[in-house]
Amino acid sequence: MGISMDPALLPSLAWFAHVAQHRSFTKAAAEMGVSRAALSQKIKALEQKLNVKLLYRTTRDMSLTEDGRHLFEVLQGALHSIEDVVRTVGEARSDPSGLLRVNTSRFAAKVLIEPHIGEFLERYPNLQLELIMDDGLANIIADGCDAGIRLGQSLAEHVTAVPITPPLEMAVVAAPTYFEKNGIPETPADLAQHNCVKFRQTSSGAIFSWEFTQPEMTEHDFDVEPHGRFTTNDDDSMVRAALQGVGIIQHFEIAVSEYLREGKLQRVLQQWCQPFPGVYLYVPSREQMPGKVRALMDFFIEKRGLMEAAGRPKASQ
Repeated sequence: MGISMDPALLPSLAWFAHVAQHRSFTKAAAEMGVSRAALSQKIKALEQKLNVKLLYRTTRDMSLTEDGRHLFEVLQGALHSIEDVVRTVGEARSDPSGLLRVNTSRFAAKVLIEPHIGEFLERYPNLQLELIMDDGLANIIADGCDAGIRLGQSLAEHVTAVPITPPLEMAVVAAPTYFEKNGIPETPADLAQHNCVKFRQTSSGAIFSWEFTQPEMTEHDFDVEPHGRFTTNDDDSMVRAALQGVGIIQHFEIAVSEYLREGKLQRVLQQWCQPFPGVYLYVPSREQMPGKVRALMDFFIEKRGLMEAAGRPKASQ
C-alpha cells in the first residue's frame, strides 16, 4: 500500500506536537526559535486543513480538545520512532567508535571471530574490541556486554538475533588410522563398540550427548551417550586427541573442515547428522542500536554471505 498522506502536513504536525507537549505556545515558540504569532498561525492553518479543532485557547491557558489529545498521542510515538531512525542512520554512517564488548562461546570465537579480528579492527580504527569467553548463555545486559554470539537453538525467544552463519552440521570424525584398527561404525548404535572422546561442558559440567537424526526422518532426533577412555572440557584438546588416533569425536563440521580436506580426519555417519540453525549474533534490542553494534552485525552478516556463496561453512575466507 502506497503512502497517500500529503507531505505538506508533516511540518505542521511536528509544530503541533511541540505545542501540545509544552501546553504553551510561548514555550514551544522559544524552543523552536520562531515567534509565538507565527506558531499560532501554523496551528490554525493545520486545523483548517484537517477541518477539526485541536486546541482550546484562552488568554492565560491552552488545552487540547479530544481530537487534539488523540492526534498528539499518535504523533508522539511516531515522532519518537522517526527520531530514533534518524539517529541510528546517522550513527551507521559515522565512524563507529568506543569499546565493543562481545560475549561469545569459545567455539564461535575461535572459528568465526578470531580469523577476522585483524580485518574488523582495520576497517573500524576507532573501535576497541573485547571478547568475553563464556560457554553458557550469558545475560549480556547484566554482564555489561553489547552483544552475544551463540548457536541459534540455544537462544531465548525474547532476544533480538540475526544469523551470522548458514545452518551448521555436527560431524563424527576420527583419524584414518583409528578406523583402520577398529572398523567404521555404520549406525550411531555401533558407537557403543568404539572409543569415543567425551566432552564435558564447562557451563553445566555435563558430558555432551552426541546428537543424531534418523535418515529420511527429519523430525526424529535422538541422543547417544558417548563412552570412552578420554574426557576433556576443551574442544581443541578433543580434536588433538582425534588427530592422534585416540578415538572418535563429534564436533561442528566447520571446526574440523580443514582436517577433513587434508585427510587427517575422516568423517563417518554423515547421513545421520542433519543441518540445524547456525550461529547467531544477539543484542538487547534493535531500537536505538549503537553504531558500533550495527558495525559488528553488518560485518558478520557480510561474512555469512561469503559462506553461503561458497556453498558450505568455512572458518575463514
